[in-house]
Amino acid sequence: MAYIRNIEHADIVHRCFRCGYCKFPEDYSDFNCPSYKAFGWDTYAPGGRMWLIRAWLSGEIETSPRFAEIMYSCVACDNCKNQCVFPKFKDVLPDIFQETKAELVSEGRIPPGVRDYFKAIAISGNPYKLPQEERSKWAAGTGLQKYSGQEYLFYAGCVGSYDEVGQKMAKSVGSLLVGAGVSLGILGTEETCDGNEVRILGEMGLFTQLAQDNIEKFKAKGVKKIITLDPHALNVFKKDYPQLGGNFQVFHYTEILAGLIKKKRIKFNKYPAKITYHDPCYLGRHNQIYGPPREILKAIPGAELIEMRRNSLNAFCCGGGGGNFFTDILGTGEDSAGRVRVREAMETGAQIIAVACPSCAKMLTDAVKMENLEDKLEVLGIAEILAKARK
Repeated sequence: MAYIRNIEHADIVHRCFRCGYCKFPEDYSDFNCPSYKAFGWDTYAPGGRMWLIRAWLSGEIETSPRFAEIMYSCVACDNCKNQCVFPKFKDVLPDIFQETKAELVSEGRIPPGVRDYFKAIAISGNPYKLPQEERSKWAAGTGLQKYSGQEYLFYAGCVGSYDEVGQKMAKSVGSLLVGAGVSLGILGTEETCDGNEVRILGEMGLFTQLAQDNIEKFKAKGVKKIITLDPHALNVFKKDYPQLGGNFQVFHYTEILAGLIKKKRIKFNKYPAKITYHDPCYLGRHNQIYGPPREILKAIPGAELIEMRRNSLNAFCCGGGGGNFFTDILGTGEDSAGRVRVREAMETGAQIIAVACPSCAKMLTDAVKMENLEDKLEVLGIAEILAKARK
């Protein structure tokens, strides 16, 4: 295999599927793995997927559409890594899944949805296949200006720029930051895809091109600090861009808002509401940012924050990670991640699911509709909640 050449990685594959500890201490039926929950077969669990990779590496099974679909069903939530009890192995578990997908890309044996996603990015610069000229329409009325040396670049990302739910989040965050006097600007029609999902789906050539183009653009404009709307962009800017020469200070918008609230630059009126917070995988498990969103919600007078049974490090994924937001390999059945998560939110008695990621916002908004809970549960971005609390 072109990508999985590391002898140690092959040994980890073998040991992983013979262990299965990541299924515990939770009851097996409550195993915190979105793809396992959606399909119910051990094949879709981390250990089962490792078993298949081992057989694939040894030539016992061949590359097939079914094998590729199983590999791409992983939503890269990192729960298996965090549940793993073997320090020597845990940090490379996601790398093995990544290497496998990269090999499938090199063989040209990928699911149609993944192929279409890559094609849309390569041709249109975004997965929605929409014109570049429309990328900054969301910013109308926010007071945001084109970046011209301000302290921060505000990066909205593809979902925040083109998806209707994501646009509402981007608009609320941008307006709030401008209103609080933060020095920031946007790239507007010059903004391009950050590449996080391209990388996790295994198209390393396209990812490198996107990243290098962004790094060159950021440097040419003198960008030093970046505020991201999307935790996925935060992740790739912080972890992958430095390897390609892109060293920037990167913050998620909740980190900035939490700091502004502490400095009393954002004030609220009383807002009596029961709120539960959904931890995005790329903000929480991938980047260990758990405090700022909760600090913001707890600072709202009259609001009550009620945690879901699975929260913080053990939070259940919305199902949109690993590119599934666009490829939809997990589907939208009763046991799809988003619908499971919405039912968990309902158990808290909350009226609002607070989200800090545009992908989570869209996934959970759709799930609320599928569960017929629109009259009982509302999905709102944290800045949208703050806007309500300031009226």
